[in-house]
Amino acid sequence: MPSRATTILTVLAVLAAGLAHTEQAMAFDLEAHRGGRALLPENTLPAFANALSMGVDTLELDVGVTADGEIVISHERGLNPDLARDASGAYVTAPGTPFVKLRLDEIRTYDVGQIRPDSAYAKQFPEQRAVPGTRIPTLKQLFALVRRSGNANVRFNIETKIDPNHPDESLDPQGFVTPLLDLIDAEKFSDRVMIQSFDWRTLQLVQQRAPKIPTVYLTLQRGSAPTVVLDKATNWTAGFSPADHGGSLPRTIKAAGGAIWSPYFGDVTAALVAEAHALGLRVVVWTVNKRDDMARTIDIGVDGIISDNPDLLRQVAGEKGIALPAGTPVEP
Repeated sequence: MPSRATTILTVLAVLAAGLAHTEQAMAFDLEAHRGGRALLPENTLPAFANALSMGVDTLELDVGVTADGEIVISHERGLNPDLARDASGAYVTAPGTPFVKLRLDEIRTYDVGQIRPDSAYAKQFPEQRAVPGTRIPTLKQLFALVRRSGNANVRFNIETKIDPNHPDESLDPQGFVTPLLDLIDAEKFSDRVMIQSFDWRTLQLVQQRAPKIPTVYLTLQRGSAPTVVLDKATNWTAGFSPADHGGSLPRTIKAAGGAIWSPYFGDVTAALVAEAHALGLRVVVWTVNKRDDMARTIDIGVDGIISDNPDLLRQVAGEKGIALPAGTPVEP
């Protein structure tokens, strides 16, 4: 029979381990939006390599499915006229062919390493360093890059780029989610992945197929095309209506089975963060690029920030006493 002292030490060790696990699970999440597009071409291996080398908790990215079933990384559902140049060096004409109508070998002929110089996008990120010759990567290539970096902790926040209002520009939700989850499982990254979407239909399917993968419910409440409103369901919300949950987005997302609420940072308040936390939801806001906004959202208690400027976010988070992830230098 163990001594009283041994028993006490064992109990304390278990409690300490549990506390450490809780602290790790609730640690602040510093996310590089599209790999950190203020610094390098968005959603590319050079951008992700830079983020890994710098040190982030999570690589945030977007994916689509090609005509031959490959998972490619791109914010748009097709070739972006502000980014994609053909073999002659000419930028593609708008609106750009959807990936679902292109094979991977066709997609790889386009260069996405430099923003169209005369575009509004170029004015938004004037300090982005061009990397001519950069190709649209596959999710499999990103997983390989992370393995090569030796980073065993970085996570992936993967957005399904699917729009219920434009069903012809991507596969249907089931057709989209199945190859994505199959790849994640085959590459053995299921324990390091979150799936996010404005189209909650895909999140419902992820929860059914892979219930251990956290789902991230993206929301936008302002502008001419909000994805959620508080008095009814929209095309984006898979039949869930905040009106059925007291007009509360956190309660709606909890009812839908979400693990994380990811609102536009301008839509969130300290009271909403507290409400989400009381329901067991984490709150990770997008896309925060200015120092003052970063400081304010940290102060109201968010659990993470998605930023185009992960270098600046590291500075602000460090000033707030948040532990920063170590970098793992790697070449793309």
